Amino acid sequence: MGEVDPAFIQDVEHRPKLAATQAEGIPLVDLAAVTGYSPSDGAVAASAAIKGLAAEIGEACKKWGFFAVVNHGVAAEKRERIWREAREFFGQGLDEKKKVRRDEKKVLGYYETEHTKNVRDWKEVFDFTVQEPTLVPASHEDGEEGVIEWTNQWPEYPPGLREACEEYAQELEKLAYKLTGLIAQSLSLPASRFDEFYKDQTSFVRLNHYPPCPTPHLALGVGRHKDSGALTILAQDNVGGLEVKRKSDGEWVQVKPIPDAFIINVGDIIQVWSNETYESVEHRVMVNSEKERFSIPFFFNPSHYTMVQPLKELTDEHNPPKYRPYNWGKFLVTRKASNFKKLDVENLQIYHFRI
Repeated sequence: MGEVDPAFIQDVEHRPKLAATQAEGIPLVDLAAVTGYSPSDGAVAASAAIKGLAAEIGEACKKWGFFAVVNHGVAAEKRERIWREAREFFGQGLDEKKKVRRDEKKVLGYYETEHTKNVRDWKEVFDFTVQEPTLVPASHEDGEEGVIEWTNQWPEYPPGLREACEEYAQELEKLAYKLTGLIAQSLSLPASRFDEFYKDQTSFVRLNHYPPCPTPHLALGVGRHKDSGALTILAQDNVGGLEVKRKSDGEWVQVKPIPDAFIINVGDIIQVWSNETYESVEHRVMVNSEKERFSIPFFFNPSHYTMVQPLKELTDEHNPPKYRPYNWGKFLVTRKASNFKKLDVENLQIYHFRI
């Protein structure tokens, strides 16, 4: 990725400021009180420490839509192993990586020409789903029934990549259930309230590699966007580059890497489930001219047949539902299809379902 193709260049108003504001403010939450417990364990859920933790997370979701967690219970060796394997994979030549390149039929695997808001991202990725196979609608058209299976594509090299990825995904899934349990409690719901939506989950993990970029003032690793799923758990290296749009003033602020922490953000689905008590926040990734950067987001997404709508417990005549129900699987396959072509129209967004 040496010469800069115009496809990477952001419109002037969306170009990054290289001297961005540092966000000291993203809350840091210590999960020690829940590590080792399941969120649906009634006795634990009732404890004062858990209630305090849920309130802290609720405040972070309201104010920022983002927070960092430490003492999360994900073993260091599992995290180190997936980093190692990701570096090995991306360190290969393009021809090797393209052996597991994704396309419109095989939507998982390696990809190097992803677009966000119709501008090409300065990155390469490798995607795999948590459930194998993952069931999704065969068509994004309304009224068309039928499902297909998404299956993962694993490369021959590095030979340890598959096992490292699968073990990591299992650990992150446990953490995701804990976090959604705490988010449910912060909304005065039972800790297990969201569990029913995950029986046949469509969650996936992405390995991101952002090579050094000769024009970091013109391009972005990932353009501004909101996450369309429920919850994202991000592991990032110590290079940094993630920026969040601060709700209080609309400023782009950098999220400082914190050793051994995960960065959590609520996605569009939680915005809808909570009837906008919590909001999915815009974020983007800057690149730099000297260092490559790696990150690994885990996207915790419900079953394809989930009808996403404001939860009944959180709506009433004074606070009516702000969204029409929409089918998550149809939404997901519509968005996936758009990854493979530059659109003439805006991509599907949740506000298209706003009442």
